[in-house]
Amino acid sequence: MTQRDYASEEQRLYARWLDYGTRIGFVVLVATFLAYVFQLVPPAIDFDDLPKYWSLPVNEYLAATGAPTGWGWVRRLGSGDYLNFLGVAVLGGVTIVCYLRLLPALLSKGERVFAIICAIEIVVLAVAAAGIVGSGH
Repeated sequence: MTQRDYASEEQRLYARWLDYGTRIGFVVLVATFLAYVFQLVPPAIDFDDLPKYWSLPVNEYLAATGAPTGWGWVRRLGSGDYLNFLGVAVLGGVTIVCYLRLLPALLSKGERVFAIICAIEIVVLAVAAAGIVGSGH
């Protein structure tokens, strides 16, 4: 049996984009971590000050450091410790990108039901990522 017998063209398309996206996300994670560790980009919280914050409850940590919540980290990408979040965001967004790439392929093949499911997935993931619907924390 060939690979085509095991996975549809759409599954292979999704998997290929997922592979590319996760590789890019991993490279971003490694690069931003190295920039942080070697202090190529200065951190918002100095390395020497980190131990005094590690044991604090989250509310006290946020108050003591002025750390942002939600998407507030985006405004702090100039700091090495927040730059690391970029790789996490890339990895978190890969699935949405894969679905966005898959949607036209499904529509062009006339797969309306799967295209609708795909579109709903995109909306649900985008709403979750945007923090529009929260758990109350």
